[in-house]
Amino acid sequence: MKQDRQTDFHAVVEHMNQVIQVNTNFDLVYRTLEIGGRMAAMYFVDGMIKDDIMEKLLEVFQEVSSEEMPDKAHDFSKKIISYVEANLETEEDTLVVNLLTGMVLLYIEGYDEWLIIDCRIYPVRGVTEPEKDKVLRGSRDGFVETLNFNSALIRRRIRSKELRMHLMRAGKSSKTDIVLCYMDNRVDKTFLNQLISKIENISADALTMNQQSLAECLYTKHWINPFPKIKYSERPDTAAASVLEGKIVILVDNSPAAMILPTSVFDVLEEANDYYFPPITGTYLRFSRFIVTFVTLFLTPVFVLLMQNQEWIPEALEFIIVKDTIHIPLLFQLLILELAIDGMRLAALNTPSVLTTPLSVIAALVLGEFSVNSGWFNAEVMLYMAFVSVANYSQASYEFGYALKFMRILLLILVALFNVWGFIGGTIFIFVSLLCNRTISGQNYLYPLIPFDWPALKRRLIRAHLH
Repeated sequence: MKQDRQTDFHAVVEHMNQVIQVNTNFDLVYRTLEIGGRMAAMYFVDGMIKDDIMEKLLEVFQEVSSEEMPDKAHDFSKKIISYVEANLETEEDTLVVNLLTGMVLLYIEGYDEWLIIDCRIYPVRGVTEPEKDKVLRGSRDGFVETLNFNSALIRRRIRSKELRMHLMRAGKSSKTDIVLCYMDNRVDKTFLNQLISKIENISADALTMNQQSLAECLYTKHWINPFPKIKYSERPDTAAASVLEGKIVILVDNSPAAMILPTSVFDVLEEANDYYFPPITGTYLRFSRFIVTFVTLFLTPVFVLLMQNQEWIPEALEFIIVKDTIHIPLLFQLLILELAIDGMRLAALNTPSVLTTPLSVIAALVLGEFSVNSGWFNAEVMLYMAFVSVANYSQASYEFGYALKFMRILLLILVALFNVWGFIGGTIFIFVSLLCNRTISGQNYLYPLIPFDWPALKRRLIRAHLH
């Protein structure tokens, strides 16, 4: 009987070695040991296990005598492995996936099932405040690339039995972990079921770009409309507040950004700063952001329109008229600067941090002073584009900022071609783009403005007391 068990043990181990190719993958560690007089095989990924826990487990295994050895794997997991979580599994694909996610596989001679021991640890950076979603007052932690840490940051803020953390996987090769966070008593169950069904039916080979790949799988239509349908946040407090509002927060492994669904234009414009100050200050900050966003969109198109119709300018505002000679048409000056600003932004991302400040000073001097003196650009154009580029950072959504940029460029071109009728037509087009946009749940993008819901709209516009 013992000889048969040893034969079966060697056959199972050889098969697993062939499946995961331990001889080819240097980071897949395989070792044999003896537990209670029986042969055992252990598999794990180097760098993904806690060394101290593994050391304690090996000490426990060495102390097990043959008399204490349980006859079933279930009894072994309950009596011997009591220090960490352990599950039983026989399905080969599940075993391989669990191994590659960092768990330890243990097979013991004579058992019909494998033991999956969870003592994994991932390389992780500190949960420091994200660079983009900063607040003047409030918590300074942020999401990281490790899924377990991110879910814990939300669980720490919502200690309710109604909070659900639904784990799923997507991607035929990547097997990316995805967690849906929601309040079971507040979420829209119809939308939740639709979302789960979409994730289960994802046919992509891998979610290579993490949350962006998932977003494009969830919304398979052409993304012609640039206004964002998903809000991203790296702040746990923002994600927790969204969950409590009945929304669904999606966490994707290897991504520090949480996806918040469904999302309207008012959700995109909302920030954590609005709630870390008294209601009157929060309302002021919110209206300031709305006004700056509006000005960012229309400032340069209105400037071009007035320059083409200078007789409309009141005497008190005649100082805005360009006094210097215009060598290059204003439209082309603004379009060149729109492109140049993006080029400088990309350059700043790839510039070593030590050189960022001095190079920024040089760029400001060269592109600011000398570009005006050379006659390429007029001072007024430089001033307005400088305001637009800085004002784009008044709200945290990169996607919404680029949507405004695309609409501003379109409006500029229409104004230059068709004058006032181009401005009217472009403004109508922007409104229709917002009106026709739909969230992933099918809700109107302008809700609660359209359809009109005054109590909900009031909460969006005026920062109320926290209850």
